[in-house]
Amino acid sequence: MMLKSIGFAAAVALGSTAGANAAEPPAVAVPAERATLSSQTVDLTPEEEAEREGRRACKAAICAAFRNPANGQNVTCAVKKSFRKTQLEKIVAKAKVSWPYGRVICTTDLKADRAVLAEALGSDKKVVKFAPHTVACSIEHDKKGEAPSNITAELTPEVTFEKGKATEAVLNWGKVDGPTIVKGLMWTATATDNTVNVLGSMVVDDMNDFVTSKCDEVRTDWEGK
Repeated sequence: MMLKSIGFAAAVALGSTAGANAAEPPAVAVPAERATLSSQTVDLTPEEEAEREGRRACKAAICAAFRNPANGQNVTCAVKKSFRKTQLEKIVAKAKVSWPYGRVICTTDLKADRAVLAEALGSDKKVVKFAPHTVACSIEHDKKGEAPSNITAELTPEVTFEKGKATEAVLNWGKVDGPTIVKGLMWTATATDNTVNVLGSMVVDDMNDFVTSKCDEVRTDWEGK
C-alpha cells in the first residue's frame, strides 16, 4: 500500500500538467481513463527487485491488518518506491503533455491502526482516516550531472470503504518543502488536488488492487497472523 508515495509522485506529474496548461481550468488534468502507477507490469531492475523485497514485510503487515480481524500490533514500517520516467509519462500523457524530469524515488514511514483497517473491510461503510504522513521524494533530472531535487510533502489521507471495497479517497495535502522551482510546481499540484480531488480515483484503484491481488502475492507471509 504505497498510496502516499503513489499520490505524491502522481502529484508531481499533475504539477507538470498544471504548469503547462496554466490558462486552462484545473479539471483538464484529470485523466480520461483511470490509470494507476502501482499496477503497471514491467520487468524490474535488480534495484527495483531489492526495493520490492524490502517492502514485502510491510505489505504482509498491512494485509494481515486488513484480512485478519484478530487483535495485533498496529502497522509501522518504512517503505521505499521508485517510479520510472516512463510510468510518469503515461500519467501526464492523458493531459497531452510530457514529463519534464526523470525517475522519482519516494520514501515514507507508514503508520496505520490495525483494528481500523480490519473494520474497514467488514463494515457496510467505513471512512478510514490515516495519521498524518510525510513523504520524501528525490526527483531525478534528465540532464547529465545535474543533482536530483529533494522535496517533501505532508498529507493526511482518508479512504471510504463500502462492503469491503474502497469507493472514495482524498489525500488532504499539507505543507510542501523543496527547491523553489519544484516546490512551486508541487504547491500548484497539491492545491489543485485538494480542490478537485484529481488523484482520488487512482488511490481507490490502487487500494482495491492492493487488498486483493497484492495481498494474495504474500499470502503465506500474513495468513493466520
